[in-house]
Amino acid sequence: MEGVIAANLAAIRGRIESAARAAGRAGDAISLIAVGKTHPAASVREALLAGQRVFGENRIQEALAKYPALRDEFADLRLHLIGPLQTNKVADAVAHFDVIETVDRPRLAAALAREMARRGRSLPCFIEVNTGEERQKAGILPAAADDFIVECRERIGLSIVGLMCIPPADEEPALHFALLREIAQRHALASLSMGMSADFETAIRFGATHVRVGTAIFGARRTAEPPAR
Repeated sequence: MEGVIAANLAAIRGRIESAARAAGRAGDAISLIAVGKTHPAASVREALLAGQRVFGENRIQEALAKYPALRDEFADLRLHLIGPLQTNKVADAVAHFDVIETVDRPRLAAALAREMARRGRSLPCFIEVNTGEERQKAGILPAAADDFIVECRERIGLSIVGLMCIPPADEEPALHFALLREIAQRHALASLSMGMSADFETAIRFGATHVRVGTAIFGARRTAEPPAR
């Protein structure tokens, strides 16, 4: 199977370029986030050897098991937290990630700001918007997003660079991408993290600057978490 991940990455990069060109955009305006959820460090390392440098992880404990050794080997690796963040994990998140994509409530935003100040480390953050208003999903509701963005920037003092969403699986994603873009435009936020393996080309058409692709690069998610190494 050696070389499969590198070939998948090349194919995804080609599709990103084509989608960007069709949308009248430059391909290098879109950052590919390779999502390594449930896949072992060896798979991430293969992607790194193929030139990929930006990765996303949903779970802090899984990231801690995989990335410290990889960072020793690849100093320019950048890691995005793309899963829900509990306040009791904020210290680990600020210490080990480079971008936080899932800010979704005032208490979490305030905890992140305090921890960043304590460490002297200011991380770029995205606000996650629950565009489908799904009860089981994290994210600020669209009706509350405008006030929350202002609160995070002006009162709490986080470096909010963009918005992130995960559309409902059974709905047309374009509607959700359009909504996220509209909210971002109201606040002059330049970054939009939206689009995954099944819909990233649509997301690019609606202005995605970051696409989060896992299964199309690494294959189907494993049923068990990889062991700590």
